[in-house]
Amino acid sequence: MEAKAVAKYLRMSPTKLAPVADLVRGKSIDDALTILKFTPGKSAEYVEKVVQSAMANAENNFQMDHAKLYVAQIMVNQGPTMKRWRAGAQGRAGRILKRSSHITVVLKER
Repeated sequence: MEAKAVAKYLRMSPTKLAPVADLVRGKSIDDALTILKFTPGKSAEYVEKVVQSAMANAENNFQMDHAKLYVAQIMVNQGPTMKRWRAGAQGRAGRILKRSSHITVVLKER
């Protein structure tokens, strides 16, 4: 049995979120939340929110034991990219890519 939570269309690039996700992959739920609480940056807040959502799903929807939960899978995928432009030298246009991400967390019992 597994519990899952997904956050979509987060306005942060996957390259900023992926290292934080790597910190908690395979950890117990309490260890993961402690690591995320003391990791600086907005990316840790996003990942922490999704992990807490998955934990609530596990406890309320599937009656899983909080003490046995661990992060079985955590994936950070690329969402749609907004394309913008900015004026450059000599009448040119420079591209600005505003990337977004999807985070998926799967919790299981040991």
